[in-house]
Parts: sequence; C-alpha cells; structure tokens
Amino acid sequence: MPQQSAPPAGGVSPVLVGRHAEFTALTAAVSASPALVVIQGEAGIGKSRLVRELLTAASGSSAVLVGHCQQLHDPFPLGPVLDAFQHHGDLIQVDGLSPLVGSLAPLLPEIADRLPPPPERPADQREARHQIFRAATELIVHVSPAVLVLEDLHWADTVTFDFLVYLIAHQPAQLTIIVTSRTDLGTTPVGEAFARAPAARTRSIRLAPLDVAEVGELSRHLLGVDVPAPIATALYEVTGGVPFVVEEVLRTLLARLPAAEIPGHPDALAALSVSTALRDVVVQRLTTLDATAREVIDAAAVIDLAIDSGLIAEVTEHDPRQVAIALTSAHAAGLLHDHEGRMRFRHVLAQQIVYDATPRPTRQWWHARVARVLEDRHDPMLSARIAHHYQRADRVRDSVRWAEAAADEAVRHGNESAAAEFLREATADMGDLSIEDRVRIATKLGRVAVDGLAHAESAPILTRLLDSRQLTQAARGELRFALGRLYRQQGFARDGYGEIERAVDDLYERPDLQARALAVLAAPETVVDVPLAVHLARSVQAEEAASRAGSPEVELGVRIARASLLLEQGDPSAWQLIEAARHDTVLLTQPREHARAAINWAQGALHIGFVSRADELLREGRAIADRSGSPRLLEVYELVGAMVDHAAGRWDGLAERTHDLASRVFGFGAASFEAEYLRCLMLGSLGNTVEATERLTELIRDCEKVGAAWPLIPARAALAGLRLTLGDAQGGFDEAEAALDHIQRKGMWTWAADALVCLVDAAATLGRTDDVRPRVTAISTQVRHAGAPAISVAVTMSEALIAYVDGESERAEQLMSSARGMAQTAGLVQVAAQTTERLGDWRSARGAADGPSLLTEALTAYGRLAARQDIARVTRTMRRHGVPVPYPWRGGRPAHGGDLSRREQEVAGRAAAGLTNREIAAEMFLSPRTVETHMSSALRKLGLRSRDELDADVLEARGPD
Repeated sequence: MPQQSAPPAGGVSPVLVGRHAEFTALTAAVSASPALVVIQGEAGIGKSRLVRELLTAASGSSAVLVGHCQQLHDPFPLGPVLDAFQHHGDLIQVDGLSPLVGSLAPLLPEIADRLPPPPERPADQREARHQIFRAATELIVHVSPAVLVLEDLHWADTVTFDFLVYLIAHQPAQLTIIVTSRTDLGTTPVGEAFARAPAARTRSIRLAPLDVAEVGELSRHLLGVDVPAPIATALYEVTGGVPFVVEEVLRTLLARLPAAEIPGHPDALAALSVSTALRDVVVQRLTTLDATAREVIDAAAVIDLAIDSGLIAEVTEHDPRQVAIALTSAHAAGLLHDHEGRMRFRHVLAQQIVYDATPRPTRQWWHARVARVLEDRHDPMLSARIAHHYQRADRVRDSVRWAEAAADEAVRHGNESAAAEFLREATADMGDLSIEDRVRIATKLGRVAVDGLAHAESAPILTRLLDSRQLTQAARGELRFALGRLYRQQGFARDGYGEIERAVDDLYERPDLQARALAVLAAPETVVDVPLAVHLARSVQAEEAASRAGSPEVELGVRIARASLLLEQGDPSAWQLIEAARHDTVLLTQPREHARAAINWAQGALHIGFVSRADELLREGRAIADRSGSPRLLEVYELVGAMVDHAAGRWDGLAERTHDLASRVFGFGAASFEAEYLRCLMLGSLGNTVEATERLTELIRDCEKVGAAWPLIPARAALAGLRLTLGDAQGGFDEAEAALDHIQRKGMWTWAADALVCLVDAAATLGRTDDVRPRVTAISTQVRHAGAPAISVAVTMSEALIAYVDGESERAEQLMSSARGMAQTAGLVQVAAQTTERLGDWRSARGAADGPSLLTEALTAYGRLAARQDIARVTRTMRRHGVPVPYPWRGGRPAHGGDLSRREQEVAGRAAAGLTNREIAAEMFLSPRTVETHMSSALRKLGLRSRDELDADVLEARGPD
C-alpha cells in the first residue's frame, strides 16, 4: 500500500474513513430534495465530519445554512436557525421578500439592512412566534435551493423543535434539512419531529465506532505510514474506535515521536489509560501552556465552547494582545481549532476536560467573575447565562434572581418551555429564599409548565412547597390550582380535579383565578363519577366569581366553559352562547383562546353527533391555530380532525394516520388516550378485532386508573361491540352495562348512544330483552328534549330492535327507517350504513322488494370505508337472503386487503434485512409497540408465521398499496 509523504496538517484525516455506505446514501438523499436527514451517534463519532463531507459534495449547487444549538439556552427563541442566516446576507434580495420577513430584522442585526422594515409585532406572543416561523420559512425559500444544517440538535430548545416540526410540514421543494444529534445524552425529541414527515423524505443514520481495521486505516491517513495490526488493535482498545479520540491520541503521539517511529513504539500507547485516553491527552497538552495561557483557556472553558476573546479579556483583565497570544498558544497545543471562521474548542469533550481539570474553587471564582461582567452589559438576553454562572458559582440568591428574570424574558418572547426550564433550575435550591420568593417562583413555574410541557418535573416542586405552613391562603390556592392543571396535562384526571377542587375556597380573594378554576371543574368530560349536578353548580359559581373579578377575559372564559357544558348535555341554548362567543371582540383579539374554544366545542359537537357542526368549528379553529402558531395545539387539532373524519366516513388513509397519532407523545395526557381509542376503532372496523379488543381492555384499565371519563365510556361501548362481533354476547352485555352505569352516575345521557345499542343487541341475543326495556325507556325520557343526534338515533334504533324481537315488524321497520334518516341527516356515516343494513335484513326476510337494494346500499357504504368487519357481516346477510353480492361492490381506492400498506412494507423490509423491532423503531422514529403492530399486520397479510420467513425480494416485488 502506498505511503503518504507526511502527516496531514492539523491532525485530521484527509479521507473519510469507515463511512462510505453512509456517505453514499446521504449524498443520494441530499440530491433528491426535499429531504430530511438525521445523523446520530455518540460524542466524537464523526457526525460533524460527515456533514462537512456532504456539504463539500453539495457546494456550488445549493446555499448552505449552518446553525449550532448551544447547551446554554437563551430566552429568545430560534437562535440556532437565525444563526444559520447571519453570514448569508449576500444571498438575500430585499425586493423579493414580503413585509413579513421584516419581523426577523430585530433578531438578525447583521443582515437587517437586507431585510424589509419590521412589521407591527402581534400583541399575542404565540402569534408573534408563529410570525417568526413563517418569516424564517419564507427566507429559506428565498435562498433555495438550500441545505439547512442544525448541529447538536440534542441541545435545542423546544421552540427550535417546534419550528422544525413547522418547517417539515411546510418544507420547500428545494430544501434539504440535515440535523446531528448525540445518542449518549438520553432521549431527545428529534424523532418526534421527523416521525411526522413523509417517510419517503427521511433518512436516518446512526454512526457506530470504527472497527480495528478502520482504526488502522484512519491511523495510516493521519500518520502517513502503514500501521501494523497489533498497533491498530491497541489503538482501538484505547480509543474505543471513536474517530475524534483516535485523532487526538495520534496528535499527541506525533508531538513526541516522528510519524514513522510511532508504529514501533507500542509502549507509547500503553502509557495511556483505556478509559481516560482523551483526558490524558488533553491534560498533557495543558501542561505545555504558560501561566497566562492556562488562565485564559481555563476561563474560556468556563464561558463557552466557542471562544469570545473580548469577553475573555474582560473576565481575566488581560489586555486583548495577551489574550490573543494565549489563544494562539492553546491553538498550537491542539486545544482549539478554527471552525467556520471562529475559534472553538476542538470538541465539547475537550472543553469539558479542561473545565474539570480546573480546581473547583477556581472554577467557582471564574463563574462569579463571568456573571458580574455579563451583568454590567445590561442586556436582558444574557439573563439565562448570568443565572447559569451564578448557579455554578454556588451563589444561590443571585442565581435564582437571574433565572426568574430569564423566565420572564422568555415568556415575553412566547417561549414558555424555556421559561419552565429556567424556573425549574431556580427552584432546585430555594432553602435560603423567603417564603414569598418561593411562592412567587413556584407559582410562575406552575403557570408556564402547563404550556411549556414541564409537567412531570414541575409537579413535585409545587407539591413540596404546598407542605409549608407559612403559605398564605391565596398562595396555597394558586399553587394548588397550578398543580391540578399540571396533573390534568399529564393525564391524571382524578388527581387534577381533586387538587383544583381543593384550591377553590383558598382562591376566594383571587376571584379571577377562582373563576377559572371553577370553569375547569364545570367540564363534565374531564373526570369520571362526578355527577352532572356538581358540574352545573360549579358553572354557576364560576359565573359569580367572574362577576366579582370584573374582567372581560375571565367572564368570556367562563362563558366558553358554560357553552361546552350545555353542549355536552344537548341543550339547544349552547349554540346561542357559542355563536355569541365566536363574535365576541375579546375572543377575536385572543387567537390562542379562540382556537382552544373552537376545538373544545368541536369535540362536544362530535360527542353528541353533530358531525357537520364539528367540522365547521374545526375548520374555523384550525385556521386560527395556524395563525397563532402553537404546535401543541395544532397536534390536538390533528387528532380531533381524525376523529371527525372517522365519524364523517372520510376513512381513506385514516388507519395509517391513527397508527401514527397513537404512537406520539402528546403534550396533553388525555390526548394520548383519545388517540389510542381512535386507533382501536379503526383496528376493529378493519377486521383486527382481537388486537382491538386487547388494546381497548388496556386503555379502559388506564383510564380507570387515572379517572378519565373520556374516552373511558366510549371505549367500554366499543369493547362491547367487539365482544358481540367475537360471539361473546354476555361479555358485550356486561361491557355495555358498565358503560351505562358510568353514564348514569354522571347523568350525561347524551353519551349513551353506542353503549345503549350494544346493550339491546346483546340482550336480544341472550333472550333478555325484557331486562333492558326499562333502561331504554328511562334514557328515552331523559333525552326527549335534547338536541343530540347520536342519542336520538340510538334510542330509536333500540326501540326498533325491541319491537322486532316482540314481533312488531312493521313498527320496527318504521322506527329503524326513522333512525336511518336521522343518522343520514346528522352525517353519521357508519351508523347510517348500519341502520340501512338492519332495515335491509328485515325487509329481505319478509320478501319486500327494496330489501336487497338496501343491503347493497349498506355494502357499498361499508366498501367506501373499507370497513372489513362490516363488509363481512353484511355479505353473510346477503347470502343468507339469496341476494347477489355484486363485484366490484365498491368504488374508490382498493382496500389494502392482502396488500401491505406503505408503513407495513417499510417495517417488513427492514425486518427482512435483519433489523430487530427496536432497531426499526429507532430508524423510523416510531415506538417499538407501533412497529410490533405493523409487523403483526404484515405477517398476517403475507400468510407468514414468523419474521424469519420474510423474503426481501418478494417484498420488493409486491410493493406497497
């Protein structure tokens, strides 16, 4: 093998070693924009090097925007993305930009002259943040074709992740997004953002350590000489095959020995500790620095990964020339390097080793010194950094003071997640603070944690503080209200309701908060076994408290909750309240609250069977939510939209959507229950009754554990229907009875539709119709005046079923025909098809001319839904009556049937290649359980008993549906 004449300058291999397959795959992905690429691996594994090679290959054809996420967050959002634009003003032509892009000017002073004047900033901070999202996306489109690189995404703040989700949803056709993320820091939300992207766009690469042969090859390129196998093996054992550590070890050896002699000195490697090779190398380099250079590099390690020579000069009180000489020495020693025009530590690991090598008292002194220098700059954006340095200096009071200031600044910028993080740090050690300070900070934490999604970490902090006997009554009430909201966000319905209930009396002196707390308690769908009468009483109390508060915003919030409560009961006056609120000037100026109100009303309308009205409210609210720019609210809209699509019969692609929704981690715990419930409905309809039954049983157990009324009650009704399908009439009867018992204790009879029909069906099969007559009559009486289509249809269907059992065929048909008409008018597509099927069955049985056509109509409706369970049942009925089953019997896109869906094809293909379910989950950004579901479905469709029988060539030939 030819030898190089000399080692490369800088100690970096000129050749990318051990990454040929990854580089080839990623180059292909980048050349086929729009593309999404995530490169993952441990620190030092070569993620950034692979990115550099990719960008070199793409240079000249695309604008390259590179942003770096920092371990220390600033209060303002989107720093890494904005950082990517700072050095590309030459690409921007102001004439080609809309005024919206001017909103970036205050955040990008370096290129503000290339941007339009800033437009008026929206008063609502979340809407302002969404404006920034839209502006940044437009600017990316403006400079496209482009490659956007976000390095170290594991350190990104939540708003940056939210923007990434937004950008993926609106990804320009000529944009490639590349992110790097460490895998040695625990779970990060990287997968959540990429899981929502079209699978064809995404490419995931996990970099593994080099093997012995690759370490030998890398050494050859670094040293310029061949490396014997024993030396390569020893070097591998010392470095673990991590490329950065290999480079640093060899750089150190080159400082001691000529390159040609290193292979002949295995003793040089033996002197390094296997577990601390990099530390040994960095500490040795520190010993070569003089006192001034060592002081400068120690201060630099305390400040940041990137080198700020001006700040270092202020902190050390050395003149700029001395600092420059010191940094040059550190660079010559291999501790620093040039990176994109700035000097930085060679790696975060090197920075950490220098930091750890500085004695703790010295480090603390440096941190305090840095904090004081930053304070003198009077820049509110530095508050988080000041808090960090005071915290590391063990200056608790100062740290808390500045963390609170950072949180306030973050809230002003609509960045609640960062605010929650700052306040959690502030509450880590509050023992030296007054009770007033502790309550104030904890209360702020409670407020921002709900939107900042810091529920699990924040709840224990509030709980501990509530144990204090020094709290005032009002403070205790506010803390307890905040804790209750956190519990509800986590999905602990019963605990959340209980804490808020206990807070009410303590909040009397705060009528604004008391009214809001009572409005939460008025919502019937939040918790099981609290009677409707209690919710109604809480609603009246909320109106009284709102009147005392005298705030239009509070009064509106209470009216919104009142409308939701009346709507769930089927009270027609609810629609008058909703219409008034939708045009209220206060609501119109609060887009986020408007969007929340609309989605609550849409859910209420859906619960009682007003599908078209739910659709209307959903469209209105979604448009507002898009403008307000809350990704967490938008994901709830996505979930509720899927529910409305299910009720409206828009099932094309819905099965896959529900799989994806149920695999997500929602910011609101109850949403996870709803998503799983919807997935179970689709599984049951598509014929996977056993799996749907198992999942529903588990979901019911989870809902009972936390006391969630919704979807506990409809889940029991759905399970009753599946029990009947599986031939377990007694099991169906018991589940329907359990659902109706919950409803009776609650008093929410409008929710009884599905459970009631299942109960009567099961009773008819068991010969127990007489047992359920009183229940049907009682429910009919309760809902006689309710404006709730679902229960009206169900009562009429139940009366028809009982009449049919009693031999009153004519009356039964009249009632079922009436139910059919009501279901069609309400837009309840599947229910309408079921009533049509029953009517067709009965009329065919007595030889009526329209019986067969009704059965064919039902079959066609089920066919459009691809509801295989219903199709199988109605075709059996048609054959029993001698009615020909038409073929093809449905229009539209073919059902998957025995063909694999796209996701099933991808999962099966990876399994055929030898990947485990966990590896597939990591690569596709899905949960292991979702992968297991797709795998089970694929094997069933392929007629295989195990994954060992999968054949990659056969899978490729079949292709997805």
